[in-house]
Amino acid sequence: MVDVTALGARVASSAVAPLVRRLFVRDGPGAGLVDRPVRISALVSFRGEKRSVTPKDVDKIASELVRRALSAAGPGEAPVDAAEATAVKDALAHTLARLGEITIEDYEAVGLGPERFARELGAGVPLAPYGLGEGGTLLYERLLHTASLHILNFLTQRSTYVARRQTVQSRQLARLVQAVDVLLERLPSQSAEDAGFEERYADHVAARYGTLTIYGLDAGTREWPLDTAYLSLEATRPQAGQDGRRGPGYGAVAAEQVLAGHDQVLLRGVAGSGKTTLVQWLAVTAASRVYDHGLTHLIGRVPFVLPMRRIVRPGAELPFPGDFLRAVGCPVAGEQPPGWVERVLRARRGVLLVDGIDEIAGDRRAAARRWLRELVRAFPGNLWLVTSRPSAVPEDWLAAEGFHELVLAPMGRDGVATFVRRWHRAAEVDRSVGESLLASVRATSELNGLATNPLMCGMLCALHRDRRGFLPQDRRSLYEAALTMLLERRDRERELHGSDGVRLAYATQVQLLQKLAWWLIRNSRQEMDRDEALGIVDRALPALNLTDAGGEEVYRALLLRSGLLREPAEGRVDFLHRTFQDYLGARLAVQEMDFDLLVNHAHLDEWDDVILLALAHARPKEAEQMLRRLTKLETPRGTLLAAAGLQYAAEVEPEVRARVEEGLATHVPPATFEAAREVARAGGDLVLGLLPGPEDGINDSTAALVVQTAVSVGSEAALQFLTRFRKHSGADVQLFLAASWNQFDREQYAQEILAHLPQQRTVDVFTVDDLRTLHALGGWEDILIRGAYRVEDLLELIVRERLVHLSLEAPHPVEGLAWLSAFPRLKVVSVFTEPDDTWIRQVPSGVRLQYPAHSSSADRQG
Repeated sequence: MVDVTALGARVASSAVAPLVRRLFVRDGPGAGLVDRPVRISALVSFRGEKRSVTPKDVDKIASELVRRALSAAGPGEAPVDAAEATAVKDALAHTLARLGEITIEDYEAVGLGPERFARELGAGVPLAPYGLGEGGTLLYERLLHTASLHILNFLTQRSTYVARRQTVQSRQLARLVQAVDVLLERLPSQSAEDAGFEERYADHVAARYGTLTIYGLDAGTREWPLDTAYLSLEATRPQAGQDGRRGPGYGAVAAEQVLAGHDQVLLRGVAGSGKTTLVQWLAVTAASRVYDHGLTHLIGRVPFVLPMRRIVRPGAELPFPGDFLRAVGCPVAGEQPPGWVERVLRARRGVLLVDGIDEIAGDRRAAARRWLRELVRAFPGNLWLVTSRPSAVPEDWLAAEGFHELVLAPMGRDGVATFVRRWHRAAEVDRSVGESLLASVRATSELNGLATNPLMCGMLCALHRDRRGFLPQDRRSLYEAALTMLLERRDRERELHGSDGVRLAYATQVQLLQKLAWWLIRNSRQEMDRDEALGIVDRALPALNLTDAGGEEVYRALLLRSGLLREPAEGRVDFLHRTFQDYLGARLAVQEMDFDLLVNHAHLDEWDDVILLALAHARPKEAEQMLRRLTKLETPRGTLLAAAGLQYAAEVEPEVRARVEEGLATHVPPATFEAAREVARAGGDLVLGLLPGPEDGINDSTAALVVQTAVSVGSEAALQFLTRFRKHSGADVQLFLAASWNQFDREQYAQEILAHLPQQRTVDVFTVDDLRTLHALGGWEDILIRGAYRVEDLLELIVRERLVHLSLEAPHPVEGLAWLSAFPRLKVVSVFTEPDDTWIRQVPSGVRLQYPAHSSSADRQG
């Protein structure tokens, strides 16, 4: 069998180049202006007004690339069979179609080179749905690289490219000139000794902080190159809400830009939110001798990274500037010219990165604030970033010193996807493993709740990889692994030992957190007063043998080090993740044998996870008794909870299992569409794990009922469940899938579902944004416009060469129907209104006009 990695090279340039050219519009006058950016998406031939290639043609091009590669392999040497070759073709076509979506400019693309450009194209195309094996994945990657190489070569040959390159180079030169001006203005005359040491120090900063350590992970790469690991997060300004509390507000800014608008910033972020990573990135960027990064406020500056846990010593004063390097253990500190740091700060060239105010004992924080105040006053004009966990210091802690407060925002869906893909690339794990994890995160509410910051995402990646592509099969194991990392291993590996005056053992932290969690659950509360939390802690101290420590001291240690508690507003306490609250509360419920209390709340959605996790912790007889009680409720909800609970209980008597399964059979799969909606209302996401999939051999009518159930659930997990049916051949299944996108996130549904459906299925359009989303897919053949519309929107956003059947459900057709002549493939127009002879006569020749709402109206041939 031929080496797959050589196949891309075996496809002759004379064969690939003509195929690649077909993906782009012909060059000509006005094809690109050199005084403004030209995006690749504007050059492709299957979008826009200059469209000459349809998405089906892109599929043919991919098919031809695969065919020629396999032909080049020779007889008997093909690395994949016919089925996998088809899957490779589909994946490659989907990837090449992204040329119409990416916003990168042609000149930037060439600068990336074929390897990085191929990764850019493939970043938005998960391979898991295509089921590629090792050979298929390698073939896909090699063909994508080959196509990328020829795409970039083609771009450089366009007549406008040379002129555009000159324009871009001129702009880059102008930016460099500006950067040099800033540098010359900022750099004072230096002695040779100062200049030489500064260069050596910059090299040290790049080496010391150019990698990122991931703490508490059982597997995977612990050291990442920072340029690979860094993920741009957002920082927001805390704003007072209507209830007077502060919370994340509008005005988000990229975290790396926080010092661009303010010289002095106090940045708050929860455990693992990326504070230390941001500090490292700013240090390396400031120390680099690259000046075209766009962060002019960092040019010519000298970074000083000051981790508070390193520079605060028992009984010792905080360091003066001349002792900064020695205090953090910098190996070149001994070479430092006398007075160098002071000269840097007096020239206003310093970037002082004070990381982790929360990581020093509470009784030292007042001294730290005085130290900061004195330094800021003595050396004005430098940049200061101070980081802390949210509850370590009160609001406006440094306001008197002129610091602006910002908060690191949780990662969004795109940020999670980027992190997971980078993690697997850095760990040299197959990309399909990462895509499989992403699918699990999106389909499972508890995983979605965990994946909110780099720390938790890294934990999920490591657990997933360590178990060869599978997360722990039970949620109990997942949460236990997370708790071990958060409560014990992370601080131990970071050499934080009792930094806040008391060190709490892992079991002690868990017991205290359980008590707080169960109190919140029992009282149907999301948060508690701080005094209530202190009371719970105080009452627990004697049994935990912590009477020598005060309740306030224990509470502060738990708040700051666990990473699970926070104070969202002054005097209020809650859990960072509701999923951990439910897990910990369920543990204590079992310890306290509160099984009746659990079952009595089975009718409440918010108790679902608590009940299920209690079943996971309960002993066999306790679990069986809970399951019996749930089935006796004789409600769809009780039945669904009992059925879902079977997978949580470690041991169940056959008689109890049979009773639960018999109850489930009366509801799942549902027998009617009304029953489907009722089951969805009763069970929510719970029902998704109980529904059969297409691989279970269900007939078309049952499949339609299952799809309707998931649509009625309407969550992101339901959307991921529906992806299993997008290739289903049942007409009703396809009809429901095409008609249900308004129940979900529009763009996500279009990519995950619509893009895989037959074009002949009618898609309802309610808004202009719906039209834009269909346009991004390359258009649609059968579109139903619901409600009023503007002709100019339809002409601009409907892909003209794709449309075959158009339905207009409006009070009356707007501006007649003459504009329909713009759609060359249009065959049928359906109008849901009374016919009018004036606009009937405007229907283009060859287009059939019909009136579905008026059975007496005859079709008219235009």
